[in-house]
Amino acid sequence: MNFHSMNIEDVMKALQSSVKGLDDSEARARLEKYGPNELRREKQTSPLKIFAEQFKELLIVILLVATFVSYIVGEIVDALVILFIVFACAILGFTQEYRAEKSLEALKRMASPTAIVVRNDRELQIPSREVVPGDIILMKTGDKVPADARIVEEFNLKVDEAPLTGESSPVRKHSAPVADTASIMDRANMIFSGTTVTYGHGKAIVVYTGMDTEFGKIAHMVQTTIEEKTPLENRLEHVGKWLGITCLAVCAIVTGLGIIRGHPILEMLIWGVSLAVAAVPEALPAVVTGALAIGVQRMSKRNAIVRRLPAVETLGCTTVICADKTGTLTKGEMTVCRIYLNDVLIDVTGTGYDPKGEFHFNGQVAEDERIRLISKISLLCNDAKLEFRSDTWSLIGDPTEGALVVLAVKAGLDQNNTRKTYPRIGEVPFSSERKRMTTIHSTPEGTWIACSKGAPEILLEKCTTVLREDGVSPLSEEEKRRILSLNERMAGEGLRVLGMAYRTLAATIDLTDLAEAYVEQELTFVGLAGMMDPPRIEAKNAVQTCKKAGVKTIMVTGDHRLTASTIARQIGILEDGGGVMTGSELDSKNDSELEDLVENVSVYARVSPEHKMRIVTALKARGHIVAMTGDGVNDAPALKKADIGVAMGITGTDVTKEASDTILTDDNFASIVSAIEEGRGIYENIKKYIAYLLSCNVGEILAMFIAGMLAWPLPLVAVQLLWVNLTTDGLPALALGIDPSDPDLMNRPPRNPGESVFTRPMKSLIFGVSLIMAAVVLPTFKWAMQAGGLIYAQTMVFTTIVMFEMFNAFNCRSERHSITKIGFFSNRWLVVAVAVSVIMQLAVLYTPAFDVLFDTVPLSLTDWLVILPLASTPLIITELAKKRRKVG
Repeated sequence: MNFHSMNIEDVMKALQSSVKGLDDSEARARLEKYGPNELRREKQTSPLKIFAEQFKELLIVILLVATFVSYIVGEIVDALVILFIVFACAILGFTQEYRAEKSLEALKRMASPTAIVVRNDRELQIPSREVVPGDIILMKTGDKVPADARIVEEFNLKVDEAPLTGESSPVRKHSAPVADTASIMDRANMIFSGTTVTYGHGKAIVVYTGMDTEFGKIAHMVQTTIEEKTPLENRLEHVGKWLGITCLAVCAIVTGLGIIRGHPILEMLIWGVSLAVAAVPEALPAVVTGALAIGVQRMSKRNAIVRRLPAVETLGCTTVICADKTGTLTKGEMTVCRIYLNDVLIDVTGTGYDPKGEFHFNGQVAEDERIRLISKISLLCNDAKLEFRSDTWSLIGDPTEGALVVLAVKAGLDQNNTRKTYPRIGEVPFSSERKRMTTIHSTPEGTWIACSKGAPEILLEKCTTVLREDGVSPLSEEEKRRILSLNERMAGEGLRVLGMAYRTLAATIDLTDLAEAYVEQELTFVGLAGMMDPPRIEAKNAVQTCKKAGVKTIMVTGDHRLTASTIARQIGILEDGGGVMTGSELDSKNDSELEDLVENVSVYARVSPEHKMRIVTALKARGHIVAMTGDGVNDAPALKKADIGVAMGITGTDVTKEASDTILTDDNFASIVSAIEEGRGIYENIKKYIAYLLSCNVGEILAMFIAGMLAWPLPLVAVQLLWVNLTTDGLPALALGIDPSDPDLMNRPPRNPGESVFTRPMKSLIFGVSLIMAAVVLPTFKWAMQAGGLIYAQTMVFTTIVMFEMFNAFNCRSERHSITKIGFFSNRWLVVAVAVSVIMQLAVLYTPAFDVLFDTVPLSLTDWLVILPLASTPLIITELAKKRRKVG
């Protein structure tokens, strides 16, 4: 039922309750009927089954086969390493399955432990899990709301709904019905489970509990939203299947040809298995995991903590960032940025609660006594307090009032001394009907002063004079209209505007019978204070960097359309032609219509959790890789639905963090740009490794295949194949995984989300290098056979392939740039890795004990003069091709 659009009497009737509350027997019956007021865990798969399912992936199966093969041929170390990789991947996947449950537990921790209810016309404190629909609950400042409830009566009630709706300021509540179609953010007569009362007190009747609350709906979405595989996971699964099947098939063909040619069956089976071990990319998960782990370390230094390794790469291919406004693109702290004093607009510098700032007029520091007066009124007619703790400024109280306290401190007032000098002796409190607040203070001169703040249009009705630079003068109707016009202009700039006024009183009023009709009359208007949650200074540059990198930034917020649009324009998100859509407008569109519009919308305002899910779904349907940022509970489902969920580490709730892939430790949108750069670099490094691996392995298989087709002897024996696999797929491959990024990485658009790992340049490199290897190895083998026999020829081929692949490691460092541009020694780990591999090869050639084991003979200096020029051909040819492509 839409309780928000019903009269209180109808709500009471529908829930069969009254202001006296339920009786005990009815409460027990309803508790049994509706269940406990807590979040339920959806049906889950057993941990054992989840772990077993990790071994269904084809790449994992291939790795297990490679483990068995390695063990059969006596490569115990290889077998153990591969087995370790398999179980590491399985444990990682298993861990990720439990994130939904963690999200649910975090949601539970946000619930109120107890509640004050009225039963049998008596106030009782009960566990919140025992609250049922129809209960009358009592709320006061500081209380957490235990369930969704319809307000029955309220006294200046304000509720912080940021964890649920993203609303940047506490919401003023009332008890009157609202429109049937009102969104969650506009249901001002409702309070919701998990939110907090920040001001006033009230009474409400519970309408929904447990999983039926708005929090419950979010919990259901978090648990039932399926996390889709990242682009990296999809690509690696494709690569693993393709490589595994192809390599095993070719190895089987070559082994079969050898048997047909008359080689011993057992010898060929062992040789075929060795070729399979060398060809199957069993090191792929290790190198990918290593590259991602390095990326995680780098990102942590740039204020981004990664909770899920593939998220590093996913950020790199992001095409759209859906960013929350409050606290991410903005400071999350209301700030007075402009004041108006009798036809003079003064800019106030500084942001947030740090009281550092100046007053500027026409580019000069403004000096006007009225600045101190409007600041003094702002401080005295105020219940907030600014504190300095742990090297930072924090606020106690309402954010709007906090901004006014900061204004006063910027004007040179000491909040404690000023309040002691002008002690409050009376108050006419704010109410939603009055839209103003007045406090009465005694002065050192022995008089009293009334300080008023409120909506300008309301406050001006009570003013008869205005404070000018030369003193107090009558306030004309024409001037009132001019002030109201300015108020509308400031509001149109996204500012929240409050008027300030005062009145000097004789110290003869009976405060026990204080009448607002007397105190709030004949006020002197001082000026206007315009405030907003200002954009972060670095956010604008970050948005521009995203545009340069081809990444679109979209603002998604619970704030009002005007406020969101203003901030979006200031930051550069909303430009000419950019669209703005509210949650109610989004509701009027079906999914197909939204998909047609989503490309042209830059700002979404007044949106709910369901809206955010639809936005992410529509963008993904258009082929985008979507990153969603957020801090509130309302963001959690969308963070989980997005390709990459980014939570705020400072203001983010536990729910949001558990549902995310990455956490920003500084809550700064600019840190996302750094993460995108790291992600792009990681993906490029993974491609470098795959290019290196395939160009080497395909070249080896091609050479062996052609030799078999020509009925030649085996160019390599089994143990030599395994050694090549160890020296080339080991240290050099790992070093490529941490290669520095290309210098123009952030000047490129995001790659097409549907783009294969095997781009045209990559295919050219793989097949080009493979053909070069075959063209180098086969003639060398034929010549060496004639010059020194089979063992000498196999030694020459063995060493040539190892050295060929060392040069190829440098060749694979960039698809675009020459090694001379990126620097031969810029990746010192690759230099070290190649040096170690070469030393290992020399040890095999020149250690007598290894001659028999590897079927080799020592090579002469003349042999090396043949090997090195041949081995360097891939680097030389590819460098020439890159230079030619640059010239072209």
